[in-house]
Amino acid sequence: MKYIDEFRDGQLARKIAERIAAEVQPARNYSFMEFCGGHTHAISRYGIAELLPANVRMVHGPGCPVCVLPIGRIDLAIMLALERDVIVCTYGDTMRVPASNGLSLIKAKARGGDIRMVYSAADALTIARQNPERQVVFFAIGFETTTPPTALVIRDAQREALENFSVLCCHVLTPSAITHILESPEVRQFGTVPIDGFIGPAHVSIVIGSAPYEHFADEYRKPVVIAGFEPLDVVQAVLMLVRQVNEGRFEVENEFTRAVTREGNQNAQSLVSQVFELRTSFEWRGLGEVPYSALKIRPAFAAFDAERRFALTYEPVADNKACECGAILRGVKKPTDCKIFGTVCTPENPVGSCMVSSEGACAAHYSYGRFRDIAIVAETAAA
Repeated sequence: MKYIDEFRDGQLARKIAERIAAEVQPARNYSFMEFCGGHTHAISRYGIAELLPANVRMVHGPGCPVCVLPIGRIDLAIMLALERDVIVCTYGDTMRVPASNGLSLIKAKARGGDIRMVYSAADALTIARQNPERQVVFFAIGFETTTPPTALVIRDAQREALENFSVLCCHVLTPSAITHILESPEVRQFGTVPIDGFIGPAHVSIVIGSAPYEHFADEYRKPVVIAGFEPLDVVQAVLMLVRQVNEGRFEVENEFTRAVTREGNQNAQSLVSQVFELRTSFEWRGLGEVPYSALKIRPAFAAFDAERRFALTYEPVADNKACECGAILRGVKKPTDCKIFGTVCTPENPVGSCMVSSEGACAAHYSYGRFRDIAIVAETAAA
């Protein structure tokens, strides 16, 4: 398959890994954060960590929008379904994220809530058309990748004058989160999470382009390499980051040239700007309140804003005390540092958000990395 098979060539991956090993400086440690869960998944699935020298460390970042969705936002959607008799539509991986009182959207559905999994925002709009006597709310989550489709259905609903459709908007912004990580005490003050550079998101960058990352290179002196999600993309991005660090460069480079430009998709950006505006602050799971990191619906489209229509008030909710997802999302801890990883918390019974999504760090490590851990323990015992 074009643009897939040729980026999964194991022999070529080993050659790039050999190049990395030849170019890293033995006395130096390299720490690179992959922000997106798609890269975390690729690193675990294809054994990329095993190809890298011991002094090159990959730090898992926030992952995916499901992982950073705070409990209080899910509680709002559950309340609409159980207490307001609203049809709530959302993406499948949102359904199992743990919320308050042992609930999740899928458990609320089992209690009688009319909660429906959809494959697109357009599906939710169709359900509203088919059920004119019911209020339909699309629980919209996602980074910049899924924001344009949400903007499109809001615009279409306005044009059709649909009175029973609204959106509970939880769209968040990638660059703001990266800034928050770089400003965090673990990175900036204490250095407990050293970050020498970033692997930039793939799909997000198709929409927003590479230009927004130039801020990190200029102000924070951190190189960024935007990379695709295939294994060769990732190892090539690591090589490009190693070369920048060695040469003392702080630039934005684009490995994913087959899909990403500097300007991005300007039509999509224009549509998003027409429908949405910045929130002054938004809570991210694991990161806390992040300034100007999310979107809300503009007053011109207020009739389709579920928060206004139903007078919703957000209340923050603390994570499960046994769960280390917050620290994992910040790169402070690894999945195996969590005491309930792989025992109480599994993909079949997720306690934390990092185990729910297939792109979450815990889910990726559970599916692939834990077998490597078993082998390492066995080798150590034999020695």
